Amino acid sequence: METIRFYQRRGLLPTPDRWSRDGVGAGIRRYGEEDVRRLKFIRSAQTAGFTLEQIKELLSLDAGEDRARARVLAAERMAALDRTIADLEDARAALRRLANACASTDSGPCPIIEAFQGEAA
Repeated sequence: METIRFYQRRGLLPTPDRWSRDGVGAGIRRYGEEDVRRLKFIRSAQTAGFTLEQIKELLSLDAGEDRARARVLAAERMAALDRTIADLEDARAALRRLANACASTDSGPCPIIEAFQGEAA
């Protein structure tokens, strides 16, 4: 529930009126199908790595009229993912080299530990 309130504070999800049987506004909030659809959209966009600001912009776009802007946002996100993937592949390759160096001998300092101690200095 806190996540929903957070999305409401960020302007991603409207805050529904409170409902009660006697008509007084102190009851519970009722969320409709559109709210559920919007929550699913937010979660899917987060899974794709979009920021909340980008998601807010995507939510504001018209599905039929704003295709070009949606493509730009998607292309920017893919470029960021490509950079992250390249960085992770570089990190994996470096760690693989260190692990191989560590496995090649049982004497002397461990190259893995030495490498990380050198970065901390």
